[in-house]
Formats: sequence, structure tokens, C-alpha cells
Amino acid sequence: QISKMLAQMQTPEFKGLEQEAKLTEIRNIINEVFDYQELSRRTLGREWRKFKPEQQKEFVNLFAQLLENIYADRILAYTHEKIEFGKETELKKGRVEVESYIITTDNKKVPLFYRLTNKSGQWRVYDVVIEGVSMVKNYRGQFRQILSNKKPEDLLQTLREKVKEKPAS
Repeated sequence: QISKMLAQMQTPEFKGLEQEAKLTEIRNIINEVFDYQELSRRTLGREWRKFKPEQQKEFVNLFAQLLENIYADRILAYTHEKIEFGKETELKKGRVEVESYIITTDNKKVPLFYRLTNKSGQWRVYDVVIEGVSMVKNYRGQFRQILSNKKPEDLLQTLREKVKEKPAS
């Protein structure tokens, strides 16, 4: 899936698209590849249970939109670079980490590792590690801080506002 996404971005057809069309294309692929439910649960950790079912649903939805915006933008920044795949490591049964490296135009290797879980025969991303920083851990820290003295509704409100902001392109 990941290699499909990255390979697609290297095609002349993709490179010929307008910026907005490229973003839409990447978002569609990200949605196929990411397991937002798993990502959300892992990111909130034990705080997940503090959310009512409808709040959990909204959280997953908002977090998905936020990540889509951020990652579509980031991935788009790398469309002219070369991508190299490294090894695939089993982390636990049904979980793997796939190494990929973006080779920048000045020959720097940017590590971009994907952690995937196999749910009912489909591999889906539950974490991305960019240059050694886990997306789940990064957000977990931020969200825990908010939830340490605020309610789940406050975190949802923060996310609603974040999603409205368009990332700077």
C-alpha cells in the first residue's frame, strides 16, 4: 500500500496534476492506508475511556482530518525526491515496521518508517515515525497535557479549530 502510494507520486500523470488535485489524490490514498481508529486509540491511550462513544467517534474523525492535512502536505513536499525502501521488521505478531527513506535532491536520507497492523487480512498504518519521532507519541504527549486539566470536550474543541486552519502550503 505504502509503496503503491509513493510509486503513484512518481508518475508523470501525478506530477502533471494541479496542487489541489495532488492533495486530493494523496488524501484518498492516506485514507485507504491509515487505520484512524487504531491510531486514535493508541494516541489517546488510557484517556480514550474518558470519551463517550460519540466523542470517540468525533475524535477519530477530527484527528483523521488533522493528520490528512498535515501529512498530505508533508508528503507532497517530497514528490520530486527519490524513495528507497529498507527492510521490513516484525514488531509483534501481526505488526510490522516498514523502513523507507526519502533521498533529497542534495542526497540526504530522510528516514520515514511506517508501522502497520494486520486487521482481517489488510495491512493498515497505525503510526508513522519521521526522523525518529513517532507521530502517536508526539500527539499523545500534546493531548495528555490538554486532558490533564481539561475535559474531552475541550480537546475536541481544540481539534475542531485546528482542522479549520488550512496548513500553510
